[in-house]
Amino acid sequence: MDETDRRLIGLLRADARTSVAALAKELDVARGTVQNRLARLEADGTIVGYTVRLKPDVEDQRVRALMTIAVEGNQLDDVLKSLRGDPAISTLHSTNGRWDIVAELRADSLESFDRALARIRRLGGISQSETSLLLSTLKF
Repeated sequence: MDETDRRLIGLLRADARTSVAALAKELDVARGTVQNRLARLEADGTIVGYTVRLKPDVEDQRVRALMTIAVEGNQLDDVLKSLRGDPAISTLHSTNGRWDIVAELRADSLESFDRALARIRRLGGISQSETSLLLSTLKF
């Protein structure tokens, strides 16, 4: 990946609906160059999809939190498998350091959030967790 690829990805992060013509103009390259680069980045798995970002207050699920999880021994795969099936978990990240997993949780009320926390904490293989509510999302 070169600097043009990085700039292209940056433009798409800002607005994934930007036309190929507008991307080409911004990058000062031909439209075919942009199309070829997009095709290559998609084919090699660098770009895995395009999405829509909603304002946090538009979504039905208004309670959001990050949960950091420490896993016992070599049970990471089993814990991840269990977490993937939980409806309250919207994103999972493996990490290094004190915590093995960071999970983003979403719920439509504090009561359902409390039930989700209890359910996740009962899973086998989790030795410790810490949860922080997300109060607001800052634009970057």
